[in-house]
Amino acid sequence: MTNKDKLIQITERFKNIFKETPLLLRSPGRVNLIGEHTDYNEGFVLPAAIDKAIYFAVSPRLDRECEVYAYDLKDSFRFSVDNLVKSDKGWPNYLMGVVDQLNKKRVALSGFNCVFGGNIPIAAGLSSSAALEAGLASALNEIFQLKLDKLTIVKFSQKAENEFVGVNCGIMDQLANVFSKEKHVFKLDCRSLELEYFPFERDDIQVVLCDTQIKRELSSSEYNIRRSQCEKGVDVIRKSYPDVKSLRDVTQSMLQEHKNNLDSIVYRRCKYVIEENERVLAACNNLVKGNFEGFGKLMYQSHAGLRDEYEVSCTELDILVNGASVISGVFGSRMMGAGFGGCTINLILNNKLDEFKERITKVFRERLGTDPLLYITKITEGTAIEN
Repeated sequence: MTNKDKLIQITERFKNIFKETPLLLRSPGRVNLIGEHTDYNEGFVLPAAIDKAIYFAVSPRLDRECEVYAYDLKDSFRFSVDNLVKSDKGWPNYLMGVVDQLNKKRVALSGFNCVFGGNIPIAAGLSSSAALEAGLASALNEIFQLKLDKLTIVKFSQKAENEFVGVNCGIMDQLANVFSKEKHVFKLDCRSLELEYFPFERDDIQVVLCDTQIKRELSSSEYNIRRSQCEKGVDVIRKSYPDVKSLRDVTQSMLQEHKNNLDSIVYRRCKYVIEENERVLAACNNLVKGNFEGFGKLMYQSHAGLRDEYEVSCTELDILVNGASVISGVFGSRMMGAGFGGCTINLILNNKLDEFKERITKVFRERLGTDPLLYITKITEGTAIEN
């Protein structure tokens, strides 16, 4: 089903339920091409929105009630702007969280009607939750003429997930949802939140995601351990360099100077993060030059670091990356996300897609007895109204 067909279905369902014409809005998922586990170390990431999205049909009401319908789940939920109570259903909480933030900031709004649905794979690391939050915030901004700027929408959306849903996510996903530009990726400085766009203009290259379908059961606990290990490294180095606030401030020479003072595991964790920040900067330079071969090599180096030094990969992810590395027309491949499952991200020439699908599926099936899921995507614009 095409994106246009999905939008038509959601629009028709809205009109059937509410008997009126809605505002239509597209809210995309995102990928992160390189820069993993650098965000909480105040480093750099390189995300972009993709053409997998959630579509919203929304209209204002005159009362304080909100009626929302999840098209793909065939499920509905009703709540009041003035009485927000977490739901056991789960999905309404992302929407109520946005209303909760608007209430906390005393933003004037009434109730609304909403139908939403899309094609962002759930639990694949493509930030469907941020698409829900930022998409609804952007839609409410339009229908109630709230005049919120983009960064405010981003911050409200992040806090909706932090405070109402109860997930301590960073801000990258919401920023990518709102600020992405077609045929561009952007370097995000996770300390200052400054953005810098870089061209991604090759129409003959696709971004392909290979989903291991492995649940990331270890990612939460191991994430906290990795974060603590990075902080331990910073604490040691700061004794000699008081201006060091995070690994963002640590150079390779500073790390080597303190190698004997660091636990070997802590040293490896810090080494990976410092090198990954350098890889993001190098990747941006490659995009300016149109050097996708060089960009792809950095992706493979990123995966090797995540596997060997940060130790957050798994057998399934390694099989996919190793399999991709010997296929003609694949520029680069790496695991994407927290680790221990989820997806790999691959840059592939269009005319090699069929070969890639066939060979990577064969390798995965032979080793693990099952098939990976493949999602073919393109870099696209951030959240926008649909006409």
